[in-house]
Amino acid sequence: MSRYEQEFRRSLADPEGFWGDAATDIDWYQAPTVVLDRSKPPFYRWFADGVMNTCFNAVDRHVRDGRGQQAALIYDSPVTGTQRTYTYEELQDTIARFAGVLRRTGHPDR
Repeated sequence: MSRYEQEFRRSLADPEGFWGDAATDIDWYQAPTVVLDRSKPPFYRWFADGVMNTCFNAVDRHVRDGRGQQAALIYDSPVTGTQRTYTYEELQDTIARFAGVLRRTGHPDR
């Protein structure tokens, strides 16, 4: 059995254990203490007491960890024949510029 298949089966058999382990690979401001909050069925919540920044985890930490020049996003349109690769640093810069635009227009931070 491949590692992928093992992990897939584990995710089905023990979803809380699987996702709890996976959550250790994320940078958290406040790590969750509960993986799955079942207190208000059917409105279950994953990592309800955890606090993190999705953009930081998707882009900024890769720049921080020395992978700024690595491809982060590859755009390839078969319709227009357009191809473009963005590095983590390019994405970080674009996001920062757009955040500045939002701030200047009075858009709330959250």
